[in-house]
Amino acid sequence: MLAAGVTALLAPLLAAPQATAAPGPATATTAAERGLDRYVQQKPRWKRCQADTPAAFQCATIKVPLDYRDPGGEQLDLAISRIRSTDPRKRHGVLLSNPGGPGGPGLSMPLGMRQMLPEAALATYDLIGFDPRGVGESSPVSCGLTPEEENWLRPYQEETFEKDVAWARGFADKCDKKAGDVLPHLTTRNTARDMDLLRAVLGERKLSYVGYSYGTYLGAVYTQLFPRRADRFVLDSAVDPALTWRGMVQWWAWGAEPAFDRWTEWAAERSGTYDLGATPKEVDRTFWELVARADEEPVVVDGQPLDGDAIRGGLRAAFFSPAYATEVVVELKKAAEGEPASAKKLAALTGKGKGAEAPADNGTASAFAVICGDNTAAWPRDPETYRREAIEDKGRYPLFGDFASSVKPCAFWGDSAEPPTKVRNTVRSLVVQNEWDSQTPLPSGQALHTALKGSQMVTVADGEGHGVYPSGNACADGAVERYLLTGKLPAKDVTCQATPESNAGARENQRPGTLPGSPLPERAPDRF
Repeated sequence: MLAAGVTALLAPLLAAPQATAAPGPATATTAAERGLDRYVQQKPRWKRCQADTPAAFQCATIKVPLDYRDPGGEQLDLAISRIRSTDPRKRHGVLLSNPGGPGGPGLSMPLGMRQMLPEAALATYDLIGFDPRGVGESSPVSCGLTPEEENWLRPYQEETFEKDVAWARGFADKCDKKAGDVLPHLTTRNTARDMDLLRAVLGERKLSYVGYSYGTYLGAVYTQLFPRRADRFVLDSAVDPALTWRGMVQWWAWGAEPAFDRWTEWAAERSGTYDLGATPKEVDRTFWELVARADEEPVVVDGQPLDGDAIRGGLRAAFFSPAYATEVVVELKKAAEGEPASAKKLAALTGKGKGAEAPADNGTASAFAVICGDNTAAWPRDPETYRREAIEDKGRYPLFGDFASSVKPCAFWGDSAEPPTKVRNTVRSLVVQNEWDSQTPLPSGQALHTALKGSQMVTVADGEGHGVYPSGNACADGAVERYLLTGKLPAKDVTCQATPESNAGARENQRPGTLPGSPLPERAPDRF
């Protein structure tokens, strides 16, 4: 018999698999008999995470079932962390966080959250982090991919398409052979279940949460599976839950075109400074002439030759910040003309300065487990469909259309273990969004707000960067902090105006910080 307190914590967790379990209602008792009760009764053995991190930053490992439909079967490690409330008398509960991804490790998030939250919030919450299943220190998955095989956003070229199809098939085959027994269970739904198991292990009735990018979808799925366990949920830079995941990848192409047009206007207005053209049309021509020139003779940047495809793909995200994009194009133009150019400003094109992951392909392998496995039905199985759509979308969205729509490993992935989550509920939450976000464009955030009927939305007009909080924007930051401290949402949707300082602050969220556990890890242009 379960103790009454454990039963109360366990029951909502047990409800999660019912949507896809065998027909017939599962009761808390029968589910407990299948073994979930032993997971809830785990006692984490907290210890200092590392010798060079603060003593207050503690880590532990708990077990979670590989398959929630068979909790008595194989298990995974879930690496968790915490920084306890600074004032137990004012403590409200726990605040879990996720940095995005998929495949983003979150174990160090409490360190970053401690730096960005106000003192009152540090008293209000225990800050909780975790590496999602399959990621980082949580039974990390690997497909044994080479760095070249990990390069998954490939431009369409007629002469290389068959080679790209072979690459996509080989990628999927490698993953199946090396981790095929685990990959079907590395899904957003199961990670949300892990979150609820963690809630129960911590002895909490409810969970508060801050999630960025992919973390907004993870949070939304949690609210759908466990609506009565969601307390204060902040969803920053949001994913459209109806477009996971092929549609979200294609958003990168759809969203890039208006950002590019905005950039041409910005640069034209400053033609006296940058000399890229006096009108938007002239700036547009300057860029595409650079692309054409690079296709004929690659531009060498810091010893690396770049063709037109490398320029298109490398600059997509940059155009969401016109000032930054202009500086990059100016330096690229210098390099094309044989003049000295700033390698630092052109790092977006060369890819230098990015950190390595261990195991080497863990980030990519765990990402594709989610990108493919959450919803394999979204990915066509016929390679010719990808060829046709890549050609069409290169015409519609010349900057990035073919990158987004050409063949991906998901075309050859095994079928999803369960259907994708349809997000539609009335859980109270706060959606936060920049207008000019390169990874999750504004319509994506608006779509999540619509799906979450109980949410309110904070939009930063003219806001640039992926990740809003904290950016130094008093309006947006204040709305987030008031909600976390009081649980009260704004009475209606809020529009804040970006400032140069807050745009710089938001863009800084895309770069690795000097603090271990920066709240947002480096944002590559191929991740959410």
